[in-house]
Amino acid sequence: THDSLMDASQFIHTIEKRQGMKVACLEEIGYRNQWLSAEGVATQAERLKKTEYGAYLKRLLNER
Repeated sequence: THDSLMDASQFIHTIEKRQGMKVACLEEIGYRNQWLSAEGVATQAERLKKTEYGAYLKRLLNER
């Protein structure tokens, strides 16, 4: 239902805000499992550089 979708959206938003991590970030999953190189993540981060998601990918690369 519409309310269920809204509840799920709010739940994900709360988790991401509190933990500072994205839920189901495919680039992060691939990178941490060594399925995706740092260069691949950097390329995607550059494509999305004007977004919060792009900034998240850059922070991911700076952690290591």
